[in-house]
Amino acid sequence: MITSQNVLRHELIGLDVLVSGATNPLHRGLSGRIVDETKNLLILETSHGVKRIPKMHSRFQLHLPGSEFVEIDGSVMALAPEKRINLHEKKRIK
Repeated sequence: MITSQNVLRHELIGLDVLVSGATNPLHRGLSGRIVDETKNLLILETSHGVKRIPKMHSRFQLHLPGSEFVEIDGSVMALAPEKRINLHEKKRIK
């Protein structure tokens, strides 16, 4: 089961997300569903089409199943998804 404590060890594709902070002002406030992920990007399907958001210098608010929200600094996700699974828990979730 995906929780705020283990979210980075799970697949993010399919989760709803809000870009709560970004260095690019056009990315701030974007929301949608994660449809793909690379080492450096989250690819979101929004109401305005598909958007590619860099993980570095961004903050994401993920909506987890069960109506739980978790905010994550994108720099801790800046790994290939298959490598992120092996991360040890750090202070990265607020």
